Amino acid sequence: MATSIGPQFQEATKYSRGRPVPQAPEWAAPPPTYKVYEGYLETVELPPATKSGGVPLWDAINGRRSHRRFSGEPLTLEELSQLLFAAQGVTGELQQIELRAAASAGALYPNETYVVAQAVEGIAEGIYHYDVREHALGMLAEGDYSEDLSQACLGQTWLTQAGAIFVLGAVVARCAWKYQNRAYRYLYLDAGHIGAQLQLAAASLELGSCNVAAFFDDEVAQLVGLDGHSEVAVYVTAVGRV
Repeated sequence: MATSIGPQFQEATKYSRGRPVPQAPEWAAPPPTYKVYEGYLETVELPPATKSGGVPLWDAINGRRSHRRFSGEPLTLEELSQLLFAAQGVTGELQQIELRAAASAGALYPNETYVVAQAVEGIAEGIYHYDVREHALGMLAEGDYSEDLSQACLGQTWLTQAGAIFVLGAVVARCAWKYQNRAYRYLYLDAGHIGAQLQLAAASLELGSCNVAAFFDDEVAQLVGLDGHSEVAVYVTAVGRV
């Protein structure tokens, strides 16, 4: 165990007194904060997200559970809008940085959100990219990908009954230019923040959700159009009606 890659990575990326903390080179410039596609097959404008009221926070926390049984009934577009806002929505601005709903190391926001829409009223089945700035979805591929995603997630067939599957894909350079090898820790931490926000939002909407980390990395990455190296799939969250 001591010589396996996990402990080696943990040791090599520690911050310790007496060991210099890596700094971003003076010449280094951050990559773009937002991923831009040249052209979507279709663009879906999402309803404005509600930003006040709703279920009290402590009720949502107390009601949060991981659900692996869904009714198959569709989500509404309004519900999908709320979920995406909770995950990555812009909530303010500080020093020309657009701040988002979930915390991120250095406000670098390396994780992009993809939605595999399986049963959502008002939009076609398919794979979408969440355009954070426009609060909109851009279709990347149309069709039923529920079985493909289920098989990519180690054959977890219950995923096919969810209304929408959220896939987080990290743009590694967006974090690594500053934090270097330690960036990988932050990619995963940031994804965890987003997953928690999604589950709390689902609970407040009386929807079921479950976060998934057991998947064939390259298969999930390929499904949403990532190369698996410079952009990697790090987390999956299923949301559906129970």
